[in-house]
Amino acid sequence: MMRALCMLLALALPAGAEEIVAGLSQGSVAITADFTGEEILIYGAVKRQAPPPEGALDVAITVEGPSTVVVVRRKERVWGIWMNTDSVWIDAAPTLYAVASTGPLEDILLPETDLVHRISVPRAIQATAAAGRSSEAPVFVAALLRLRAAEGRYEAPGRGVQLVEDTLFRTDVRLPPDLTEGDYRVRMFLLRGGRVVDWTEALIPVRKAGIERAIYSLSQSQPLLYGLLSVVLAVAAGWGASAAFRLLRW
Repeated sequence: MMRALCMLLALALPAGAEEIVAGLSQGSVAITADFTGEEILIYGAVKRQAPPPEGALDVAITVEGPSTVVVVRRKERVWGIWMNTDSVWIDAAPTLYAVASTGPLEDILLPETDLVHRISVPRAIQATAAAGRSSEAPVFVAALLRLRAAEGRYEAPGRGVQLVEDTLFRTDVRLPPDLTEGDYRVRMFLLRGGRVVDWTEALIPVRKAGIERAIYSLSQSQPLLYGLLSVVLAVAAGWGASAAFRLLRW
């Protein structure tokens, strides 16, 4: 029975089919007081049941941070003063979105494939941020793209994935120090002729640890107590600084 099932599964797999077998250098990230960012190694191999088909093989890898609500404001000069004149609420915008690939996406990815899988930065952000409640939402989404690209939060360098003999691939993704807590989604795509042959995904949980986690939990579960402790600590710090200054004067 088991042998027959294996034979059926083998027949169900198309000739020359390619699958991703991938892994991460670490399965989670802890944010502590001395956290300065993290570098994640993403690696994998292409599993085949037959010789590969003709044509170039490419790999694209995306890393997407948790989404948050964002307010994008427009500044205009009014009577010689720069003022916020309009704004749009974007219901969900990734805090981080990075793409690494074996070549420029415009060369290895068909537009229709990008439309379906939302791999490139503009497609991914426009898809998640499409809920802006304004007819001008696309203009503000474009501004968000520019601002976060300048900050290094949305980036697609055009390369970054090393592919060896059309079988082994790897890339390193740098996570910045000011990470937002949450789950970071990693997606890996095999591409031939601009189309997705196979893809897989994994999650990297990012959580506060140590005293940072305790303070964050207190602020969420006991906001009144957290506020009182913050006031007490601020008063104590001010008194300590004043006492130290008086001692130095002597």
